Amino acid sequence: MNEKVAHWNAVYDARQEEQLTWYENQPTLSYQLVISYLKLGQSFIDVGGGASKLTSILHAAGYGPLAVLDISSVVLEAGKERLGGVAGDVEWIAADVTKWTPESTYQVWHDRAVFHFLTNEQDQKAYIDALVKSVPVGGIAIISTFAEDGPEKCSGLPVQRYSSQSLNEKLEALAPGVFEQIATQEHTHITPKKNQQKFQTSVFKRVA
Repeated sequence: MNEKVAHWNAVYDARQEEQLTWYENQPTLSYQLVISYLKLGQSFIDVGGGASKLTSILHAAGYGPLAVLDISSVVLEAGKERLGGVAGDVEWIAADVTKWTPESTYQVWHDRAVFHFLTNEQDQKAYIDALVKSVPVGGIAIISTFAEDGPEKCSGLPVQRYSSQSLNEKLEALAPGVFEQIATQEHTHITPKKNQQKFQTSVFKRVA
């Protein structure tokens, strides 16, 4: 088990789901964004989504095929337990996105808080390479990160904070001409301890 996998397994082993800083009882913003771009029958992947209820809600609403990728097998097992008898309807992928080779394509890619943990360009490029291989022309990538006035660290790790402009510039630098930023918004997440975390969310369409 490598160091990153061990770190995230330990994070999820140490606390109940409701105590995680990124916990959402209802992932309302993510759900609204996803269904704005995802049609019934189109494929969807939630990157880093093992602890999220998003896939459960999408499944209940009739969307699919659905996939969840997470570096932590511990949290993926928790996700499977949440879905219970219909967990087999979802593809569960235990992988580090920076070392992952996609075997399918997805009309919508959703990442609520993975990319901002990638603080060196090698990992950022590997993530974007996986994104390009996963999302076909016309597909959508929804990427949320800590905003420029968001936290500097999370779960004991440093993060790279972004504005919508700087995230757009990052994607353009690592995959020139491939994605067009079509929507952005800023929002504040309230943690279980009632702390505020500032986020930006950008929607990109693959155009080449």
